[in-house]
Amino acid sequence: MLEIYTSREVSKTASKMIYRTTEIDEIIEDSWINLYSPTEAEISRVESQLGIPQEFFRYPLDEEERPRIDYDDDTGSVLIIVDIPFSKRENDIIKYETTPLGIILSHKHIVTVALKQSPILDHFIENRIRDLYIPFRTRFTIQILLAVAKEYLRLLRFIDKTLEVAEAELSKAISNNELYKLLELSKSLVYFASSLKSNEAVLEKLMRGRTIKLYEEDEDLLEDVVIEYKQAHEMADIYSNIVSSTTDAYASIISNNMNDIMKILAAATICLTIPDLIGSFFGQNCPMPWDDTFAANPGPFIGLTLACTATMIITFILLRKKNFL
Repeated sequence: MLEIYTSREVSKTASKMIYRTTEIDEIIEDSWINLYSPTEAEISRVESQLGIPQEFFRYPLDEEERPRIDYDDDTGSVLIIVDIPFSKRENDIIKYETTPLGIILSHKHIVTVALKQSPILDHFIENRIRDLYIPFRTRFTIQILLAVAKEYLRLLRFIDKTLEVAEAELSKAISNNELYKLLELSKSLVYFASSLKSNEAVLEKLMRGRTIKLYEEDEDLLEDVVIEYKQAHEMADIYSNIVSSTTDAYASIISNNMNDIMKILAAATICLTIPDLIGSFFGQNCPMPWDDTFAANPGPFIGLTLACTATMIITFILLRKKNFL
């Protein structure tokens, strides 16, 4: 999909101009080209009109591409790749993953390239970002990075709430579904922590000011972005440790419960085995109540019954004292 936007003046105050992001049909100077799930024709169109190296469009479309900064000496174009978070639902489980987002800065344009449409960029399209002016490409880039950091923080807070719900459910009854949720949360937090660490390396390179020129206001905004990423990284590490410790704790509880069940079954088997051994000695020769000879000789049956009952009681008492029951 190819979308083209520009900033148009809508009002003027005493201190500043107010602009609104508007979609247009043709690529003009100082415009923003948003590509997501692009076709070959769309990539060729943007490439031919802007003179940006083709590989700059290909790199962000690779799911395994890592965050980094690339510079083309011939055209002066800069490619910034960062990982952005997204969520998807599979059955009753929400999964959180990351995907590359490419930001290409040319002399008169800014291009964003991604595999799928991102709600992060929708905030810019729907004019929900303050002081957005597309021709200020450096500031626009930093604003995108800030929006990505806030999305990480939002999803991390949601993961924290999901973790609390899962723990509450597990405290009532341990179920496989809740354990699967914890497993998915653990995987998601690993993805987030890895991506945030790589994004921080990109920000540190931007802070040096060698790749793109930073103005004083841009430096202040970029410092805020770095703080947001560090906070998100710390939160991801903390939640990851919590999930790991919680999973280990419930694994120990499950193992302990299984040991208790096996101990009870073993004790019950012992209680039932001893009377069975006694009965096996007399079973073939002892007259039963339904036999004709029982009335004349009930002693063996009564003695056998009393012996079995007594051994069961004695065995139960001994196992109880040993905490087997």
